[in-house]
Amino acid sequence: MKLHLIAAAALTLAAGTVATAPAQAQARRSQHQVCRDVQVKQINSKDDNRLIGTGVGAVAGGLMGNQVGGGKGKTLATVAGAVGGGYAGNQIQKNHQDKNATYTTKRECHWVDD
Repeated sequence: MKLHLIAAAALTLAAGTVATAPAQAQARRSQHQVCRDVQVKQINSKDDNRLIGTGVGAVAGGLMGNQVGGGKGKTLATVAGAVGGGYAGNQIQKNHQDKNATYTTKRECHWVDD
């Protein structure tokens, strides 16, 4: 008697999983998967914001700008030199970090409705 109940329960469970599999397959038929390779850059630096390059460039640019002109022109040249030097230092450090970065390719996939 127990063997009949166990067999009936197993048959019921098997029939339930078979019935749900076509429903999932039907849902997938109206979608397709789109995949693409994406390049991921890993910066091998502790200064991701390039603060050191910006700071050093700003100081150097400010010192150079301070050597130009006199009076208010000297102040303006100092500020302009600091801003320009900060930008240049930031870009120099960025180029250096990009050369020393590690690049890997990662595959990303998602489902799109038809």
